[in-house]
Amino acid sequence: MKMGSSSLRDLARLRDARSNRASSWDRSGGNDDRLHIAPGQTATLMEHEGAGCVTHIWTTIACKDPLHLRKLVLRMYWDGSETPNVEAPVGDFFGLGHSQRAYFVSLPLQFFDRALNCWFPMPFARHARITVTNESEETAIYYYYVDFETYDHLDDADQLGRFHCQWRRENPTTVVEPDGWGDRNGQRERLNFTGKDNYVVLDAVGRGHYVGCHIDVDLPTPGWWGEGDDMFFIDGEPWPPRLHGTGTEDYFCGAWNYNNLNQTFATPYYGYHFKTNADYTGKHSQYRFHIEDPIHFTKSLLFSIEHGHANDKEGDWSSTAYWYQTLPHKPFPVFPAVDQRLPHRWGGIERW
Repeated sequence: MKMGSSSLRDLARLRDARSNRASSWDRSGGNDDRLHIAPGQTATLMEHEGAGCVTHIWTTIACKDPLHLRKLVLRMYWDGSETPNVEAPVGDFFGLGHSQRAYFVSLPLQFFDRALNCWFPMPFARHARITVTNESEETAIYYYYVDFETYDHLDDADQLGRFHCQWRRENPTTVVEPDGWGDRNGQRERLNFTGKDNYVVLDAVGRGHYVGCHIDVDLPTPGWWGEGDDMFFIDGEPWPPRLHGTGTEDYFCGAWNYNNLNQTFATPYYGYHFKTNADYTGKHSQYRFHIEDPIHFTKSLLFSIEHGHANDKEGDWSSTAYWYQTLPHKPFPVFPAVDQRLPHRWGGIERW
């Protein structure tokens, strides 16, 4: 069975697919339509033997722990993968950094009225399993739908990348000695012509395509942090990278230091959907989804971005990357312990 297109024009096409749902409905027939996930417990949200494709995930959570969005961990496994193909805090997977709610609407991810939605298609040929682990000290009340199609077999299975998602954090990034020094209009300027000290968003091996990320920064001192260039090193190619950007706000489809500093925005493919201060301090979140312009690789992809110009800004950088690729994938770095995932507190209290 071939997967369907999401095009409106293709909706009329009849296909041999079966519609399925795994959800938290009350098996007793009552109205307790939710999981009660105790501290330390792992719940299996969905497991299926055979071919299919996850088409939509909806979740809403109640928990007394105000940082539960970073303490609950979502993992997904496709076609017998021994290590997760998706591994991220629940909030970050759905586009929410810093364990904070921020209303936004993009094409693949949305958050509104405490509802988290994901529309990334996630095909599998033999098996799928989705779990969530509660690493909070409080019970999580977890409502969910996982909507998926099943097929007798997945046509072109070897031509369909498996969905991957990875969360990373560098806290703090540090100011490093530049690769050299130059002169710009009579001013001494830091130079970066290797990218070796950049913040790494994704380091993947295999054949596939990268489809986007959100990056979340928390800065202790005033000063514009958006001069960091994005760099995509494809298939092990040497410097300079084939795709070299001009600044962080440019990669996220903004411009000119986001001059309207009090304005957040959200579009289908890009957004600056969360900020705490207009002076560039505090917490900020931006997303960019490559739906119409995925970045292809046949052997490997290293996507990194400067933290400030030539890596001159110290702060808390975290990211969630989304991509499709062949199996097996390069094992992810060891997932940070819960105390290494928590955001800095608000209001200048114990922030740094």
